[in-house]
Amino acid sequence: MDHAAEASDGIDGIVLDQVERLLAQHLTPALLAACDGTAGAAARAADHWPADLWTALAESGLPLALVPEAEGGIGLAATTAARLIRRCGRAALPLPLPETVAGAALWAAAGGQVAEDALSLVPSGGPVRIAPHAEGFVLDGRVVQVPWGGSVAALLLDAVDAAGIPHLVRIAAPGTLRGTHHNLAGEPRDTLDLTGCTVPAEDVRAAPGWATGTGVPFVEAAGAWVRAQQMVGALETCLASALDHAQERQQFGRPLAKFQAIQHMLAEAAGHVAAATAAADLAAACWGDPRFVLATAIAKARCGEAAGHVAAIGHQIHGAMGFTQEHPLHRATRRLWSWRDEFGSDALWQERIGRAVCAGGGAALWPMLVRLRGGAG
Repeated sequence: MDHAAEASDGIDGIVLDQVERLLAQHLTPALLAACDGTAGAAARAADHWPADLWTALAESGLPLALVPEAEGGIGLAATTAARLIRRCGRAALPLPLPETVAGAALWAAAGGQVAEDALSLVPSGGPVRIAPHAEGFVLDGRVVQVPWGGSVAALLLDAVDAAGIPHLVRIAAPGTLRGTHHNLAGEPRDTLDLTGCTVPAEDVRAAPGWATGTGVPFVEAAGAWVRAQQMVGALETCLASALDHAQERQQFGRPLAKFQAIQHMLAEAAGHVAAATAAADLAAACWGDPRFVLATAIAKARCGEAAGHVAAIGHQIHGAMGFTQEHPLHRATRRLWSWRDEFGSDALWQERIGRAVCAGGGAALWPMLVRLRGGAG
């Protein structure tokens, strides 16, 4: 290994250790309860945005972790940034740091100016139209299920013009808030009216070259990439909790882990976690590459499939205890159930995988898989 690689590994390790320390310091059970709704609606309304924690994360430069150093970021490799996002998923971080990390890097890749302010990614629930305007451009559309849409400083979304050409748009001030809902994990998912929202010309960009030509809304693909990495972290939490419980819980005079049926369930869960992790690893390695959308489609679909199985097994092993508010298992499982459907469901991404395969024909399938793994075509 050369000295540059050693230095990079050292920086990566420092950043990941820093994330662990910040999360351990700030994510108290009381804060998590307030943010996920288990402390009641009034507490959630007051505390769903933990400002002190966001300030600590921003002061550490983590929102720009995936932005190159030349553009003011930390310059982590995408594979390391994915590990950062997994730590957020593992800890049930109640803030859009993962969305900000990916969104800032995507905006920088498109040539935009980045900031450490909180940024969210807008799912493609319906087309947002963009047209020239005296002040730059004007938007027309309504977006739903926007993570922390009413709390962040900016949104990143896909928009199409009259000719059907896609654009990457950054809205510095979110549009009119029409309603705030929460997913199963208690995370805010907002509805915003963007009709009449004006955007300066510098906040409208063509998507990076590696993001075009797939027919898939690219911000949605970036959001799916984020959710896949987060799900890996939550899957790890769920499996670790099930393993610990099976080893500690006594039934009929011996640990649950001694029962063959429990062993089979744990083995099945471990297999799903391993497969999901491998798929997410591949997607992380394909950031900034033309293979990104297909790799992300595979990762999102596989992690979503694993989410259903591992959450079910986790609750089976924990029994009634795992369904209580006092036990932390629900923080992982409720996020798995929520995240698997956000930025495209399993079925949507599986359909996109099928269309990509069918478009190339059967003879092209094996070369496609070889290229996806980084080999020669």
